[in-house]
Amino acid sequence: MAGRRILLINPNSNEATTAMMVAIAASAAVGGFDVVGATATRAPTMIVSAEALDAAAPEVEEIARARSAGCDGFVVAAFGDPGLAGIRAALSLPAVGIGESSMLEAAEGGRRFGVATTTPLLGAKIDALPEALGLQSRYTGTRFADGDAQELMRDRALLREALAGAVEACIVQDGAEAVIIGGGPLGEAARELQPMFTVPVIAPIPSAVARIIRLIGAREAD
Repeated sequence: MAGRRILLINPNSNEATTAMMVAIAASAAVGGFDVVGATATRAPTMIVSAEALDAAAPEVEEIARARSAGCDGFVVAAFGDPGLAGIRAALSLPAVGIGESSMLEAAEGGRRFGVATTTPLLGAKIDALPEALGLQSRYTGTRFADGDAQELMRDRALLREALAGAVEACIVQDGAEAVIIGGGPLGEAARELQPMFTVPVIAPIPSAVARIIRLIGAREAD
């Protein structure tokens, strides 16, 4: 599989966030895969509303079409998976979203799972994902970190503390047996939270990378 390339598309217009997510993805990409990033330019620096998520989809699709000749698969690195359906409809290359990938991993073995994140205005979009994936019976709901999403992103320690509270609520109040940290820009925080809990804390970027590698491999085997 040497020389295979995964394009990670960041629907948020923040180059630093893209670099952080590519670094996380690259560390998870075993087997000779390269990960390259592409950053949206028309979206907010951090998508925090359903309207912004929907508005990001066309540009995500445009990026995938423009870059399709130079890669073997795509990762859409925003938790609502904007543009993913359009990529799959337009292109034959495998494509995954970090939202769907992390939920499929979290539900493995019949586990009940919740989501901990920072963006309450995306609540309905997050709730729609397990329903679309046939995982509604396993989904315990989403808990939101206390504080403004943009402010939390500026203070790494505060972000980790606020998300830890949301993870705890998923486990103790909702009965989650695995908790997803819901958001690409939260990738570093997800990694830091994993050792703090006895239940699995799922980081969505590595979930998506593992899944896209499996799909690329399956396509090559056909």
